[in-house]
Amino acid sequence: MSDNVKFEQRLCADGSHQIAIATLNNIGSLNALTFNMLEQLHELLIHWRDDPSIVCVLLEGEGEKAFCAGGDVRAMHDVMSTQTKAQAQEFCTNYFTLEYQCDYLIHTYPKPIIAWGEGIVMGGGMGLFMGASHKVMTPSSRLAMPEVTIGLYPDVGGTWFLNQLDEGIGLFLGLTGVMVNASDAVDIRMADYILPAESRERLIETLQIQYWVKGSDNGAEENHGTVNDVLSLLSEHSANEVEDQKPSNQLIPFGSKIKKACEGNDLSNISREVLAIDSSAHPEAEAKWMSRAQQSHRLGSPISSHLCFRQIKEYQHLSLEQCFRLELGLSVSCGLLGEFQEGVRARLIDKDGEPVWLYKSIESVDSGVIDDLFMSLWEEDSHPLAKLGR
Repeated sequence: MSDNVKFEQRLCADGSHQIAIATLNNIGSLNALTFNMLEQLHELLIHWRDDPSIVCVLLEGEGEKAFCAGGDVRAMHDVMSTQTKAQAQEFCTNYFTLEYQCDYLIHTYPKPIIAWGEGIVMGGGMGLFMGASHKVMTPSSRLAMPEVTIGLYPDVGGTWFLNQLDEGIGLFLGLTGVMVNASDAVDIRMADYILPAESRERLIETLQIQYWVKGSDNGAEENHGTVNDVLSLLSEHSANEVEDQKPSNQLIPFGSKIKKACEGNDLSNISREVLAIDSSAHPEAEAKWMSRAQQSHRLGSPISSHLCFRQIKEYQHLSLEQCFRLELGLSVSCGLLGEFQEGVRARLIDKDGEPVWLYKSIESVDSGVIDDLFMSLWEEDSHPLAKLGR
């Protein structure tokens, strides 16, 4: 089976504790998350959570190219395009429910989880990465929430974590789906550390020789501190090497312009302001980055832009649990609308790069359609994620 989660447990020097390692293994699809992988990962994390000998978890992707490039949208497209509406709703409900349960488990995990975000971290991969207590990137890492290009929206907890960023930044990332490099990710607080790719084994070996505390809330807190100390030490020791390897900032130089463009409560105006950001006085690499962001927004789904806008502007006060419950209904509804199916077809199936969106512009989108997408498909007690956090 090519889509699985490999696991390993490394015994610590004290002979009683272990470091658990979960490796997303779907290398041919940049470790995209299949339902099978989500089932395995969810089961593993619960098992390790309840195993008193496990003191820390390292979550990584197989290979150097990607931590995880997203969810299994190809499988969703197959179901949406070949099966009945009822079957598509059932498939999407089951997939997204399990995915969000997995994301939530990581967000609320009592033990330290180190996400080793080497390579591409996108979409569903961001759901795993952003929930980790310790988020590590390598100099070549890039992260993004590119759902605007496929007619979805920044899900997997995006309603929560994009709203934790400085005002305007999360909205810009959602509206453009632009890639963020490791330097920018740390500076906008979407990642905690940058370590050389070669440091992975040294990280595990250093964790193995630490003093770990077993049991009790105090023990969990102390173990989180131990991981902080290890990562800080490795970061300090590799500072010169990382400085030579890490990319120059691309987002940060535009920070004030991005925040100003994303002010206000009128999406059409924000869209115009984003597209009008002037990069002519910036170095070539920065200008190209902004141009890619603007092009992605210009060609992206107008419905996706509306969904992202409401996520950021109207739901910033929701709890983490409420965010996932909101997103489940929204994601399933998107799967039934047709926009998501068309976006995946154009970008990943036929690869013609020419999706035919339901609306030609942000201004032409029927607000009633957006209202309907945000309507829950279930009563509160029958919601598939009703027990989340309870």
